[in-house]
Formats: sequence, C-alpha cells, structure tokens
Amino acid sequence: MISKKMEGLVNNNSVIRRMFEEGKKMAEEFGADKVYDFSLGNPNVPAPKKVAETIEALLAKEEPTVLHGYMSNAGFPEVREKIADSLNKRFGTGFTADNIMMTVGAAGGLNCALKALLNPGDEVAAFAPYFVEYRNYVANYDGVLVEVAPDTETFQPDLEAFEAAVTPRTRAVIINNPNNPSGVIYPEETIKDIAEILERKQKEYGSEIFIISDEPYRELVYTGAEVPYITKYYANTIVGYSFSKTLSLPGERIGYLVIPSEAADYEQLFQAVTIANRVLGFVNAPSLMQKVVAECLDEKADIGFYAKNRDVLYDALKEYGYSCIRPEGAFYMFIKSPVPDEKEFTEEAKKEHILLVPGSSFACPGYVRLSYCVSYGTCVNSLPGFKRLAEKYGL
Repeated sequence: MISKKMEGLVNNNSVIRRMFEEGKKMAEEFGADKVYDFSLGNPNVPAPKKVAETIEALLAKEEPTVLHGYMSNAGFPEVREKIADSLNKRFGTGFTADNIMMTVGAAGGLNCALKALLNPGDEVAAFAPYFVEYRNYVANYDGVLVEVAPDTETFQPDLEAFEAAVTPRTRAVIINNPNNPSGVIYPEETIKDIAEILERKQKEYGSEIFIISDEPYRELVYTGAEVPYITKYYANTIVGYSFSKTLSLPGERIGYLVIPSEAADYEQLFQAVTIANRVLGFVNAPSLMQKVVAECLDEKADIGFYAKNRDVLYDALKEYGYSCIRPEGAFYMFIKSPVPDEKEFTEEAKKEHILLVPGSSFACPGYVRLSYCVSYGTCVNSLPGFKRLAEKYGL
C-alpha cells in the first residue's frame, strides 16, 4: 500500500487541480464557451515570438548531444552568467554564474532550497494567504509550516503577528511577491521591516533564518509599483524565479535559484542546493529551455492582456457589490465571499458555470481566488453569472 504521507495527499488532492479537471468535464458537457474557468494560473497569452525563433535557431546550429545532454547539476555556466548579468543590470546586484542554479521551475527550486536548509521539525513561516503547495513542500522535508495570519483589509503582512511567529525553530520565511492569490505587492518599507525583524531574531537566537523569495510573478506588475529585490535588504536570502508566467512557458518547467555570496556559509549552501537538484531526481533543469531563456531575458509576455482582464472584472464585480483588493501584480483577484463558508459560494458559482478556488486552500477562508489569465471573452461572458450570484446573495 502507499505511504501514510501520500495517503493524506491523495485524500486531500489540490482543490485547484480538481477544479481544473472539473472545468474540462464541464466544457465537454456544456461547451467551452459556456464555462468560465478561473481556477488555474495557466497563462492564456502566447510566448513572445523570440522564444520560438530561438528554439528553431538552436535546433539548427547546436550539437544535439550538447543541446539535449547532461551538464553540471547547476546548469550551463554560460546561461547562468547571462542571467547573473541581467539581474546585475536591472537591480544593481553583483552576481556571477556561481550565484545562479538553474531549476525545474520555481517549484523545483523551492524544493531544492528547503531540502538544503531543513532538519526535521524546523519551522518555515509563510504569510497567509499563500500558495497552496507551500505546506506540502515544507512537509516533504519533515518541516513545519507556520502560518502568519493576514490583515484582510490590505492583505499586507501583519508584522506584529510575524514577529510573534518567529521562534528558535524558525529556519526560513517564504515571501511571495507579487502575491498569489491576493495580487498585492509588498513594498520596500515592508521588506525592510521584515528584514529588520529577522536580523534581531537571528541575533537573539544565535541562528540563521533565511528568506526564500518566491518570484514567478515579478514581471507581472500593472500599477507602476516596484517589486523590491530582497537580496539588497537581507543577506540570508534565496530567490526562486520561474519563466512560467513571464514568458508563458508553464509546462516547460524552467527557472533558477539565486544564492547570494553574502549568505551565511554561501559555498556550502550553493553546493547543498545543487546536490539537492540531483538527489531529488531533477538532475538538471531542461537543457534546451536553459539555452532558450538565456536569449530571451529581455522578453516578456503581453501583460496588457492581463491588465485588460483585471479591469473589466474588477470594475464589474465592485459595481455588483463584491469586495476585493484591486490587484497590483500577478493575475489573481481575491474576492470576499458573500457568505462565511466560501465553499458554499464556489458551489453556487458552479451552477453559473463559474469555477473559483476556495480561499481556505490558501489559508484564508471566507475568500475565493479568481485567476484572470484567461481569454477576454471568458471574463466578459462570465459577468452575467456573477451579477446573478450578487443578486442572490443581496449584495
């Protein structure tokens, strides 16, 4: 029989994935144009043209045994160097190839970081609402996820609650900026405050506490707000990045970790995450896609498409009486449920062929997540259903 740990995961499989599968079945039954699936953060914007052009050029000129072969577990050195140079140009950092490890998406990178850092029973703090898989990633290495309750007025971190949550067992803090599912951006002052709290706690406890900055949505910003680059504010930081959203390549599973030289025991830490890449079974990030993204670092998907979707949905939902924060980044909207049990609301929404994810999946019950990386038509055509739901609940 399967392990007890997996038994629990099987019995509590991801709500997001269940919704996604249910949406496909509903589309077969009612027609895809009559189902409004806002469940999964699967980009609907095509990758920039340069991605396909680069793939074609690489296939034509590169030696296949190199292009599709093994390399260092950390990735191709020339790819890592290009990424380091790009980051230095954009953020005024001083990285080299020796600070970059190519990963199988941001998720693969987070798992490598946690594998390298955690001993059984170590704690990892995360600001609610947070991406549903964080708890599973931490549990993979017998760690304990500690939730920091949100300020539901702003969905900015509650710093007083955060400071109280940091204990002698705290080994890491996960920050997701811009945030999934709320769409808010944590500003520079907030990052500085978090860093100051951790500096004090490190001295108090005599141990290192790492920030793991999960940044797959860094480029998806609509309001002109800046997303702080955390290594500039706190030395013990690991940055996880993915090209899934920036270049609309979620299925290609390509990203990287940044381990700054200023981090405690940097050389040992970099070696640890690199070995984790191997022993977790990733071995190395996809070879072809490493070389592709290295040539597309200045490219990004059309975020104007997402902004248009955000605006039509946000304006209409506010008009109908729903309560939600206007997203500054990513492509999610976190909406207050009209009833305390948001799962009841998601079931009612299904009757309108609208698929939403309950906020309890993100450690924030009473809310639902809407992912607007869908077609503009899906957004517009869903509005009558949202209006009927608002009328039903007397909004």
